[in-house]
Amino acid sequence: MKTLISSRAVQRLCLLTSAAIALSVNAFPAFAQAMDHSKMQMPVTTPPAKKPVIKKPPAKKMPVKSPVAAPATPPMMPADPHAGHTMPAPEPAVEAVDHAAMGHDMPPTTDAVDHAAMGHAMPPDAPVDHAAMGHDMPVAPTDPLLPIPALSAADRVAAFPVVEAHAAHDDGIHSYWLLDRLEAWDADAGTGVGWEALSWVGTDLNRLWLRSEGERVGSDTESADIEVLYGRSVSRWWDVVAGVRHEFGEGPSQTFAAFGVIGLSPYKFEIDATAYIGQSGQTAVRLEAEYDTLLTNRLVLQWQAEVEFHGKDDALRGIGSGLSTFEAGLRLRYEFTRKFAPYIGVVRERAFGGTADFRRERFDDITDTRFVAGIRIWF
Repeated sequence: MKTLISSRAVQRLCLLTSAAIALSVNAFPAFAQAMDHSKMQMPVTTPPAKKPVIKKPPAKKMPVKSPVAAPATPPMMPADPHAGHTMPAPEPAVEAVDHAAMGHDMPPTTDAVDHAAMGHAMPPDAPVDHAAMGHDMPVAPTDPLLPIPALSAADRVAAFPVVEAHAAHDDGIHSYWLLDRLEAWDADAGTGVGWEALSWVGTDLNRLWLRSEGERVGSDTESADIEVLYGRSVSRWWDVVAGVRHEFGEGPSQTFAAFGVIGLSPYKFEIDATAYIGQSGQTAVRLEAEYDTLLTNRLVLQWQAEVEFHGKDDALRGIGSGLSTFEAGLRLRYEFTRKFAPYIGVVRERAFGGTADFRRERFDDITDTRFVAGIRIWF
C-alpha cells in the first residue's frame, strides 16, 4: 500500500511539473510584449548646428495591451507522453517595434551621409586643397622624357619651304582727281571766281602730278598757273616732285623749273613746299598747309594757309622781293558724300614788302577779305 501511494504521488508531481513548464512557455511571449521600451537606451540624433530641422509632430502613442494574466489554478492537462522528459524551450517570437509610433527619434537609415543635417559646414563647390590636407600630390616633370634632337639643315629647309611668287600690286596704275576749291565771291569789279585743283596718275612709287591754281574777277584773269611734275615716293607719306610751272594772267607769261615735296606731316597736316627758278633768274618759294577738323562725320572745318617768297622785284607782274603775300582761309563744308561737298568760308589775303607797294599804287589797299561759297569734288 505504501508503495502504491508513493507511485501515485510521483505521477502527480510529474504532471504538475509538466503543467508549470507549459504555462511558462505560453506566458513568455506576453511577457516580451509587456516590456517597457522607454527604459531602453536608444541613440538620439543631435540636431544640426546651423540648419534647424523641422520635426514632424509625433504620432499618437498607441496603448500597449497588458498581458493576459494566467489562471491561478492550471486546468487539468491530459497525460503527456513526454512527461518526465526535459524539452528545450522554444525561442520567443519578437514582434517589430514601431519606434516612430512610440515617439522615438531614430536617425535616418540612408547610405549617403548628410553632412548638413549633422551640422557640418561644407563650402559650396569649393576646390579641395590637398596640400593643406597633407596629401602628397605628384609633381609634373620639368625635364622632357625624351631628349630633344638638335636642329639640322634639313629641318630648317622643311620649316621654310620655297613658295611660288605672287603678283605684286604696287605696279598697278591708279589715279586721283581733286577739285579742292571751286568758289565764288562778290568783288568790286564783279563776281570773283577762284579754283585750286590737284591730280596724279601712276603707281605707288612713280606718279605724274598735275596742279593748277588761279583767280578771275569779272572777265579778267588776275593770276593763274599750271604745273606738270614727276613724283617719286621716298617714304610712306611723302613724295619728291620735280617739273615745270607756267604762269599767266596780268603781265607777261613766265615758265619756271619746279622741285619740292608733297606729303602728310605728323598730326595730319597736308604740306606742299615748292621752289621755283624762272627764265630771267627769278626765284620763288611757295609753302601751303591744310588741316581738316571733323566736327561730325559729315561736317568738316578746313584750315588753310599759304605764303609766297620771291627773290627779286618784278614790276611788270606787281611782285616785290622778300615776303610777298600771306593768305589764310577757313572753310566749312558738308559732305553729302565723301566725293561731293559744298562749303562756305572766309578768306583774308595781305601783301608785304615790295608787293604791298605795288598794290597801293594800283588798288590803294594791301589787304583783301572776302566771303566765299563753293564746292569740293574728287574722284
